[in-house]
Amino acid sequence: MSFQAYLDNIEAKTGVTPRRFIELAGDKGFGPGTKAGEIVAWLAADYGLGRGHAMALVHVITKGPKIDAEHVDSGGAHADASDTLWLDGAASNPATR
Repeated sequence: MSFQAYLDNIEAKTGVTPRRFIELAGDKGFGPGTKAGEIVAWLAADYGLGRGHAMALVHVITKGPKIDAEHVDSGGAHADASDTLWLDGAASNPATR
């Protein structure tokens, strides 16, 4: 599953876009420098997310939407189409329209 697919699945499960999760994390004091375990525990407790999905959000909360270029068009099951993740909701993603 691609990084973007993880984010889209999280939105489908929770109804919350990745950008909104970043805002909610900020409200809790989470951001760059926050340890992953703190964010994972919050996402599990409040949204029922497992570790894999939570770690996708940890990345965007602590590092932003850019991913390493080695994951772009690599041809594998985990390949993403872009090095920038779409955070504003699957329905508004121009790459999937």
